[in-house]
Amino acid sequence: MDQQVEIYDVTLRDGAQGPGIKFSAEDQLRVVKALDDFGVAYVEGGQPGSNPKAADFFQRAKDLGLRRVKLSAFGSTRHSSVAPEDDSNLAALLSADTEVVTIFAKSSPTHVREVLRVGLDDNLQIVEDSVSYLRENGRRVFLDGEHFFDGYFEDAGYALAVLERAWRAGAETLVLCDTNGGRLPEEIAVALRAVQERLPGVPIGIHAHNDCGCGVANSVRAVREGAVQVQGTINGYGERTGNANLCTIIPILQLKMGCRVVSPEQLQGLTRLSHVVAELANMVPRDFDPFVGRDSFTHKGGMHADAVRKVKSSYEHIDPALVGNHTHIPVSEMAGRSSLLDKAEELGIALDRHSPQTRRILDRVKELEAEGYEYEGADASLELLMRRILGMHDAFFTLEGFHVSLSQRADGQTLASEATLKLVLPSGERIHTAAEGDGPVDALDRALRKALLGTYPELEQLRLEDYKVRILDSRSGTRAKTRVLIESSSGKDTWYTVGVSENIIAASFEALSDSVEYLLLQRTPNQPAIRR
Repeated sequence: MDQQVEIYDVTLRDGAQGPGIKFSAEDQLRVVKALDDFGVAYVEGGQPGSNPKAADFFQRAKDLGLRRVKLSAFGSTRHSSVAPEDDSNLAALLSADTEVVTIFAKSSPTHVREVLRVGLDDNLQIVEDSVSYLRENGRRVFLDGEHFFDGYFEDAGYALAVLERAWRAGAETLVLCDTNGGRLPEEIAVALRAVQERLPGVPIGIHAHNDCGCGVANSVRAVREGAVQVQGTINGYGERTGNANLCTIIPILQLKMGCRVVSPEQLQGLTRLSHVVAELANMVPRDFDPFVGRDSFTHKGGMHADAVRKVKSSYEHIDPALVGNHTHIPVSEMAGRSSLLDKAEELGIALDRHSPQTRRILDRVKELEAEGYEYEGADASLELLMRRILGMHDAFFTLEGFHVSLSQRADGQTLASEATLKLVLPSGERIHTAAEGDGPVDALDRALRKALLGTYPELEQLRLEDYKVRILDSRSGTRAKTRVLIESSSGKDTWYTVGVSENIIAASFEALSDSVEYLLLQRTPNQPAIRR
């Protein structure tokens, strides 16, 4: 279907209501810039009447030099007890000085009577007055029909009357909201057809929540039924189970349905946009998310990987590059030789299918994974393993030994953790150092950096972003093996390393050591080193 669909992003309002999400004032501006670069049509900046921070956002946003996106201020219709010109919320919307204003209106009789506590006719007048007043003051007005679908199936005539009153008063787009997220795609279709029959040719939008897991499906169905605006959030962030996920909706509309949403070049920035917003929201990107997740185009089974290597479309429904993602072939106990070859190619290592070294690498991977290692999520450790077997990597340091001590008082308060470390550098120099930290792993990390910074100043760039521990066999009790996965970053690149041992400290040091080795391998490829 050759149809233009406008994307209206509500990440800074609805998305910010998601559990654990909090954007600083600077974060909000960076989100807007990222959305502008990507090419969405509208960004809802929040409610300027709710707090000083929200009002300040709109003033600061004027200096962003936005090229594509139009900001919208969001708020409610006038209070039932005051005229529009005396309503503080409407005044705050005007003070935001945005071209577009979006207001929400009750379209469910139950909400009108029980929440607003006004008569049904009074609510219709409130809607008309609010829209007319904003239009008279030069604003484009979008109306969000709050609880529209619940209202429609409660009293279709009244829900449609709310929309009609807003349209007659000058609303530009009527947005139908599944506020509780409880409706199914067929119900969305029935209601949209009724709106179009009542108000033919009126621009319709959809605002879906994900409480039934149908936020994306409901949004897509609305577009099939004629909606020209889709509201949602990046990564589906939002209250309860979240809003409709724009990172899924946009490629479906553009790649599967032929709608015009953004340019092909902009669509290639979708994965990056998803990760940038996740970082600003202080959320971990979900690997399993469609299109933009790390595992969206991951092929673990050997037969699958072999098929993809021959015909990409055999197990990939689109070219990952269209959304800025890429094929990922993990190497695991399920992997065959084809998986290993593809993974090596992804890591920039040339392997010969028939080489004994290729067989050695695959056997070693399977052997280590039988011991509890997991390389699917630890590409850096896997690359180091390959290079060591191929003779392509020499150690930047060797460990002679370490000791970790922990002091704790009888009342349970920890006093100190100290790690001492003995290393040998490529020059033959032996380093014996110690450091304290917040716990034994932090102390080891500090001691390792202290020992190596003088020789490898690149380590100043190293940041440990995440630290995960998994007990591999709980039935073994305190003797159980532990797997440690560490996420590291240089500020630009991110990589993952793994360590396994019955001793959690030893497993942690193995992952830490690989993290350091990987950074130095990337930054100092010609550094003299010690062959292991």
